Amino acid sequence: MRLGVLDVGSNTVHLLVVDAHPGARPLPAHSHKAELRLAQLLDADGAIGAEGVDRLVAVIREALQAAEDKGVENLLPFATSAVREAGNADEVLARVHAGTGVALTVLTGAEEARLTFLAARRWFGWSAGKLLVLDIGGGSLEIAYGIDEEPDAAVSLPLGAGRLTAARLPGDPPDPEAVRALRRHVRTEIARTVGEFSRFGAPDHVVATSKTFKQLARLTGAARSAEGLYVQRELKRSSLESWVPRLAAMTTAERADLPGVSEGRANQLVAGALVAEAAMDLFAVETLEICPWALREGIILRRLDHMHHA
Repeated sequence: MRLGVLDVGSNTVHLLVVDAHPGARPLPAHSHKAELRLAQLLDADGAIGAEGVDRLVAVIREALQAAEDKGVENLLPFATSAVREAGNADEVLARVHAGTGVALTVLTGAEEARLTFLAARRWFGWSAGKLLVLDIGGGSLEIAYGIDEEPDAAVSLPLGAGRLTAARLPGDPPDPEAVRALRRHVRTEIARTVGEFSRFGAPDHVVATSKTFKQLARLTGAARSAEGLYVQRELKRSSLESWVPRLAAMTTAERADLPGVSEGRANQLVAGALVAEAAMDLFAVETLEICPWALREGIILRRLDHMHHA
């Protein structure tokens, strides 16, 4: 079966097409992305404006055409924090359905964390033991921990790189006092959740997903994406800590020239780095491993599981 996952995220609308059947790993066949940055299109009331909704509808139509061109048999459309937390979420969903025929499933933050955890568990296998999984998106930070395929603890915090950049980091480069204030805010929010996880004991393996973590790992010396999925990539806290002040002192254009940093994500890399550094510090993580699979793969795996049981 050729499956398509349509991910309406806080930064991008991403169609991932895979060839899949129960019991086998999904094989990527096609990827179609459009940068939308919904997390940064919210108005003062927290609603997505008419122009933003129009752009979203147009981008979803393009993705549907790509899915049709690639012979997708089953489309799994979902939305994450930018739509979930928009003040006019119901209106946005209705407009998307009316304009495209797509009924977006809006995931809760906990569902995002659990599905991302499932993908990481399947990627690393049972031998990885107790997993701690971190995922920084455009709108939220997901943290999950467990020894099985369903995590023992899973939380979602409003600490996405795009959201924080738009709300708390004015200027280019950002104002140093704003950076310090954001650092305090991020650490306070994450610290509130640490106790929920620490009662389960130390993890055997810590992994991270998302573009933010991948870019930070590349900056600190990890292999390029061109070297393939199966090359081990790590991020060390000591290396990240040395990069945070350097990133904060750069302009967006200067960050975009760094290895592995895309032009579209360069503006939010400071916020992402502050969240990554805080999470690694507060959870006492010295080194984590980058997981190639994340939420989209988790949704595919869950659908395949349901098909198998049916």
